[in-house]
Amino acid sequence: MAEVTRVPLQPIAKGSLTKLWLGVLVAILIGGGLAWATIPRGLTVTELTEGSGPSPAETDVVLVNYVGKLPNGTVFDEGQQIPLPLENMIEGFREGAVQMKKGGKYELYIPSAKGYGAEEKINPQTGEVAIPANSDLVFEVELLEFMSREDYEMRMQMMQQMMQQQMQGAEGAGAPPQ
Repeated sequence: MAEVTRVPLQPIAKGSLTKLWLGVLVAILIGGGLAWATIPRGLTVTELTEGSGPSPAETDVVLVNYVGKLPNGTVFDEGQQIPLPLENMIEGFREGAVQMKKGGKYELYIPSAKGYGAEEKINPQTGEVAIPANSDLVFEVELLEFMSREDYEMRMQMMQQMMQQQMQGAEGAGAPPQ
């Protein structure tokens, strides 16, 4: 009968098992830390449709189509061809808008710290909470046009003058002859 070669098992050195478990624990902690580090915490701008040309400045007025949602998909605001002075917008929207190009469509993920933070936003029409405190925000934005604040104000004044002239003309046309 053939004899099987025997390999004697060496005893584990004192403390080796502890070192092994410590090594496993360190590997788990490092993996968890890397996973935690990859979670987006800042503003995220995702280009859905490419735009072209220059980007607006933080002091410009942008003309946009947009939908504002909570991360669960609840729509809290939307608008078509809305002029928005970037100086008056929340920090995250302003930072995202200056990365856009005319004609492009974008999704902005805005963490609560760059949105409304601990402030709760109430819908003025319903009186209900539209945006809970500490909510992250998601905006789908199409940048139609942008202009300087001065150009915007000049265009608004011209439009007001035209509307006043039209109203005066309509009043004059409806007045009885004397």
